[in-house]
Amino acid sequence: MSAVATVQPRAMRDTLLLSLYEAMLLDRNIFLVTADFGSPVMDNIRADIPDRVINVGIAEQNLINVSAGLALEGFKVFAYAIAPFITMRCFEQIRVNLALLSELRPMNVNLIGVGAGYSYVVSGPTHQCYEDLTVMRALPNMRIYSPADQMMAAALPARCLASNGPKYLRLDAQVLPVLYADALPNFADGFHEHRKGKTVCLLATGYMVHTALKAADALAATGFSVGIIDLFDLCGFSEEQLQSVLCAYRGVVTMEEGFRGRGGMDAMMFDYIVRRGLDIRMLNIGVEGEYRFELGERHVLHEHVGIGVGSVTEKVRGFLKSLPV
Repeated sequence: MSAVATVQPRAMRDTLLLSLYEAMLLDRNIFLVTADFGSPVMDNIRADIPDRVINVGIAEQNLINVSAGLALEGFKVFAYAIAPFITMRCFEQIRVNLALLSELRPMNVNLIGVGAGYSYVVSGPTHQCYEDLTVMRALPNMRIYSPADQMMAAALPARCLASNGPKYLRLDAQVLPVLYADALPNFADGFHEHRKGKTVCLLATGYMVHTALKAADALAATGFSVGIIDLFDLCGFSEEQLQSVLCAYRGVVTMEEGFRGRGGMDAMMFDYIVRRGLDIRMLNIGVEGEYRFELGERHVLHEHVGIGVGSVTEKVRGFLKSLPV
């Protein structure tokens, strides 16, 4: 039996909160603040450590204010809410009280956003989150972690506790396949190369890593070998290490569960390629720039907006054929 099969699949929020719970039992300087958002693990934390759990209610602006105040008093803070609400509903508070103030005072505030992309498939566009990478990337001093599985999510609290500054932890709400059962990637690199390929590399984050793996299998069945990279640290990855991997390819395909061409991961990679002077062509795959109101299974919704396995496979196949020989 493989190592992956021995790991019980769980939601990212559960493994992250369990790691945080264990850290809070050992370190009395850690606070957990929530905007009326819970889970079974959260119930355990609240029951066992009631003096360091604060529920501010459905008031994300105040969630940031309280978290910033605790951080200024020297506490290490984790703020927990649904992804679109903890990023966009309280953006001004994040900008002023965290990104700006962290340039003047040491602070450790970690925003846990649950429900990246189409995670909440039956809740519609109000609860889905396609803009968070764009919004949070716009802020100086903000670190963005976008794990692709529960093992990476479980490792994030220790990583966040080790360094100051505001951070955004972008979690999927659904239970995803385990990718890192045997060993975690090197956090210092900020990315992990899952597969080496020829000509083109798929550079994905979060849920889209799983789509990249399936698309790569479909392409391999028709004779195309593509590389796959999981970019999980969108602001602190090693530019030198990534360049050393990408230099083996003539094309790179960015894959994000967010709006295409709206300043997300594709904009980041366009800037990176230009600054590093890389001789590499790029294809950006993301959600087409409109809100959709269909409800249904995630893979079906993804095909509707151009980021499903079938759509990605065809787009990458066309990109491969367009590259000069």
